[in-house]
Amino acid sequence: MALEKLPRTPDGFVVAADTVVAAGRRILHKTESRETAERYLRLLSGRRHKVHSAVAVAAPDGRISCRVVESVVGFARLDEPQLQAYLASGEWQGKAGGYAIQGQAANFIDFISGSYSGVVGLPLHETSTLLRGLGWR
Repeated sequence: MALEKLPRTPDGFVVAADTVVAAGRRILHKTESRETAERYLRLLSGRRHKVHSAVAVAAPDGRISCRVVESVVGFARLDEPQLQAYLASGEWQGKAGGYAIQGQAANFIDFISGSYSGVVGLPLHETSTLLRGLGWR
């Protein structure tokens, strides 16, 4: 959704956010199929990647503030039983990069720098800072 198309509400704020995973120059979107999730997880296994979470806030008066938060996440090397068990769980469905750090995939994480909540999908500190900057109390 383009920022200029965020809906205005006279009584409240509108928050929009989305997340993508970047492995080198490859962007790993939300997974639609098990095959895509498996490809993504094999790519992430044993390496670090970046997670970009964007958040935009629209104030009741139409002002808009936005921010992109970058975090670095390191995956341990996944063995075949770990990979297959995670794929069988279905937790990867609709997840950027094919994993949910707040779920079973927490077992794969050996390094994180940046915003944990941003990796989950909504950088909470940055969102509350944007809201306060626009007058939310």
